[in-house]
Amino acid sequence: MDKILAIARREVRAAVYAPGMYIVVVVFLLITGWLFATPLFVVKEARLDAFLDLVPLLFAFLIPAMTMRLMAEEVRLGTAEMLMTLPVKDSEIILGKYLGALALVGLALAPTLWYPAVVGVLGPLDWGATLGAYLGLALLGAAFAAVGLWASCMTRNQMVAFILGFAVCFGLYLFWKVTAFLPAGWLGDVVGYLGV
Repeated sequence: MDKILAIARREVRAAVYAPGMYIVVVVFLLITGWLFATPLFVVKEARLDAFLDLVPLLFAFLIPAMTMRLMAEEVRLGTAEMLMTLPVKDSEIILGKYLGALALVGLALAPTLWYPAVVGVLGPLDWGATLGAYLGLALLGAAFAAVGLWASCMTRNQMVAFILGFAVCFGLYLFWKVTAFLPAGWLGDVVGYLGV
């Protein structure tokens, strides 16, 4: 477990020192802040619906951008060979990188915890539903991080990894939206099961 955590810490440290990560997270927070503040100030309603409805779409873009460098950068720089020669199993490398990606998703999602706190101060808030929504967002982030890590393992180019990860995550998002147009039956059930 120490090796997995060391790899995860290394990934988080590398992301913290990368300026691109800050750009991605700041853009995410600006968009989610706008989605939260618009109903609050324009419609004068304290609710989280607009924010929670579009975060899966934002995650389809954000998380592949955060995970595109995990393995692709290692292969491109030639450090993957060095990493593979260390006394670390392949599964420990992947788990460490995945835990690092989960930590980054958590760091990006953590500042949004102010939104339900503000809504709870301004009006009644169903805390059970809000906690369930955040648990769902965390699990969705974990699923998209796995897709992003897979895409990064498929190529040595970060941009190709991003495009591949975005395509899969966006496809899973679209499956969720398409279920309303499918007839009832096994096809609708399968597509609904695959959708996020």
